[in-house]
Amino acid sequence: MSKTFALVDCNSFYASCEKLFRPDLKHSPVVVLSNNDGCVVARSPEAKALGIGMAVPFFQIQALARRYGVAVFSSNYALYADMSARVMSVLEDMAPAVEVYSIDEAFLDLTGVNHIHCLETFGQQMRQRVLRWTGIATGVGIAPTKTLAKLANHAAKQYPATGGVVDLSCPERQRRLLQRVPVSEVWGVGRRLTRQLQEQGVQTAADLAAMPPRLARQRFSVVLERTIRELNGESCLSLEQQPEVKQQIICSRSFGQRISQFEEMKQAVCTYAARAAEKLRQEGQFAKVVSVFIRTSPFRPGEPFYSNTATAELPIPDDDSRVIINRAVLLLRQIWRDDHLYMKAGIMLGDFHAPGCYQPELFDTPAVFPGSRELMQVLDHINQSGRGQVFFAGQGMRTGWAMKRERLSPSYTTRWEDIPCVR
Repeated sequence: MSKTFALVDCNSFYASCEKLFRPDLKHSPVVVLSNNDGCVVARSPEAKALGIGMAVPFFQIQALARRYGVAVFSSNYALYADMSARVMSVLEDMAPAVEVYSIDEAFLDLTGVNHIHCLETFGQQMRQRVLRWTGIATGVGIAPTKTLAKLANHAAKQYPATGGVVDLSCPERQRRLLQRVPVSEVWGVGRRLTRQLQEQGVQTAADLAAMPPRLARQRFSVVLERTIRELNGESCLSLEQQPEVKQQIICSRSFGQRISQFEEMKQAVCTYAARAAEKLRQEGQFAKVVSVFIRTSPFRPGEPFYSNTATAELPIPDDDSRVIINRAVLLLRQIWRDDHLYMKAGIMLGDFHAPGCYQPELFDTPAVFPGSRELMQVLDHINQSGRGQVFFAGQGMRTGWAMKRERLSPSYTTRWEDIPCVR
């Protein structure tokens, strides 16, 4: 049986989440900013129509935002993650297999669905259910390969006449679309590869599909060969339902204001270490290696640039926040230098091991805390419940260094006091 894939992509996802609980902004331009309210990372269609570009520094569009009443928000990751989980839950109820590709995209296996439903009709049903149950608008691309499904999704969002759903099951429809799409829009073809292909006369997706696969492998890579085969309807990429086990975890942020005191830096490093340990437990892994890095800004004239990293191994792999925080603070002391204005710090955990799969050396002396597993479970349960927050003393009470988010919206779905009230 030939494969059938769908790619469901949320429209302007971050901006859509911000609009969802603000009906007064339904037809207004909305933009979402990156960490420390630096650059534009999401735009509503109305904001795009004003000519606001992606990754533009916010200070460059402030006058434009005031002139046209653009609603500007700091990134609300808690809200976006929760709304993403709700969208994916709806899709998992409608398809036999789902691969969550990113926070706002998912591939679905629709193989055999065409024997029961018209695929385009089924795509519309998915859009309507997601919109009705979550309030998030989506585009749906359907095709015999994942690469073609990506292009179909692009067409569904590019051409309003499609109604948000494009089915490329028909080879003739595939051919017509490939002729209209520039090669830069093909999944996996980045800027550098686009330039190389254009130099050889490959301008459209159809031109790429016409390239002999073996020639593409010789001149470029096996990855491009697979892409060409996928563009010609040969499925080379299967659905990945289980996410790959991470090889490392990094938690880092640029500071809202620069740090010159060790105690403030210690609070930041403890906070990042606690978050990294929480992510580690979510992965069901233990870490053997802990690294800490700090840096000043390389773009401040007249100020010395300083950047350093320290790394150490734990006696045995661990996932206890206390163990990781203690080691992180020791590493920080090794690389700290006074008389600098630091703009960023971070934690990296690596060399992961599954629980019970590490054989310690004869004289290893692990830092064992009684009841560690149970305590960490309680800690994570409280912090993920939305009812409160438990943190370590080293993280401090005052966080002037914390990421600047002056335009943060409420956490409508994950914090009790932020749940909207209907009167």
